[in-house]
Amino acid sequence: MFAAMRTGSNFLEANLNAMTGVTCHGEVFNPYFIGQKDKTEFLGFSLIDRAADPMALVRAMRATSGGISGFRYFHDHDPRVFEPVLEDERCAKIVLTRNPVESYVSLKIAQETGQWKLTNAKNLKSAQARFDAREFEVHLADLQAFQLRILRGLQVTGQTAFWIDYEDINDLEILNGLAAFLGVPPLEALDASLKKQNPEEIAQKVANPVEMEQALARMDRFNLSRTPNFEPRRAAMVPAFVAARRAPLLFMPVRSGPEAAVTSWLSALGGVEGDFTQKSLRQWKKARPRHRAFTVLRHPVARAFAAFQEQILHGNFRDLRSQLEKIHKLPLPPIGQDYPDAKAHRAGFLAFLKWLKLNLSGQTGLRVDPHWASQSAILQGFAQFQTPDLVLREDRLAEGLAFLATEIGLPECPPVPHAAPDPRLAAIYDEDIEAAAREAYARDYVAFGFRDWAA
Repeated sequence: MFAAMRTGSNFLEANLNAMTGVTCHGEVFNPYFIGQKDKTEFLGFSLIDRAADPMALVRAMRATSGGISGFRYFHDHDPRVFEPVLEDERCAKIVLTRNPVESYVSLKIAQETGQWKLTNAKNLKSAQARFDAREFEVHLADLQAFQLRILRGLQVTGQTAFWIDYEDINDLEILNGLAAFLGVPPLEALDASLKKQNPEEIAQKVANPVEMEQALARMDRFNLSRTPNFEPRRAAMVPAFVAARRAPLLFMPVRSGPEAAVTSWLSALGGVEGDFTQKSLRQWKKARPRHRAFTVLRHPVARAFAAFQEQILHGNFRDLRSQLEKIHKLPLPPIGQDYPDAKAHRAGFLAFLKWLKLNLSGQTGLRVDPHWASQSAILQGFAQFQTPDLVLREDRLAEGLAFLATEIGLPECPPVPHAAPDPRLAAIYDEDIEAAAREAYARDYVAFGFRDWAA
């Protein structure tokens, strides 16, 4: 059962255990106990044994039950268990959810009273929670991230789960639907051992309801401000990394960025090496314990223009160029030639930017090439192998490289080749080009705070 604190998981567990042939052993992978609070041994496993091999405990649970044996798993439980269990098609998954405001308030009350279960209403402890907006945002982010991981894991493995909400766990028909999902006989009645602890409406359970309402009103519940991302996931592109031969510096280039200038600077330190595999790069890193990895961002307008000039007009992408002309009607000059004037050049580049918006949104049948993929996606790709220690900006490149030189203790910093703005871009740039670039690279503008190119 995938759940979270204060979602009704104790009640659902009790009803699962009331089903014939089903045993739920509690929070078996809670960091502080095994199964139930204060319990530190289970099926011959101590906390130390479980830490050494958590999947051995999963196998032991399967072996000791003649029916279905399971447990509750929360987002902060042993992460080594999550992927193997989620990917196992033989394992039935139940996903229990609850209104996150209600679960948060219930959690705060339980923390205040120390009462996590109620079996007798006479023993009810009451308290009011104080709503903390910042704390709630963390609570909500944890819940959403956990549920998205579950959803993605189910999707990529072609599985389904039984999704049930807190409001439905008292519905006998729904619980019997869960029994049918598990392939066991239905319940005759609900388990009556546990009682609802805080039945009041949410506003009565907090000490500052007005502040809570104001904080919730400011939150983007439906994530309306999110910039959609339909780009394919990118690999780390390790073979393209460039390392200084005699200095512990590793350059992780963003295509269509200032690669030549940075590589030239690294070469001045005593040469460069590349064509790494992940294995050879790890060996390079191990041999240089003080190494620093860095990348350099370029303004989206300048980067798109470089990709357009170097790859579409004068590069090797002839098949793709043909598709741009025939299908997307981009006004391109004959291969190997430049535009006859600035007006035609502007029209061609503007059309390319509008095509980029479609391409990056997954609305064309053409690949998203690394030369014009968003820099956000490229850095996420880097992170699959390693995140850069430093992200520099082209317009502050000299300062950034000087800082790196100081960071690793270089006695002198070689001069940085000066990269003046491309005069061809300056001749055609206007507010329409800036607007088109902002539409195509909305994620990069938001993520990295780019101003207008001419600003």
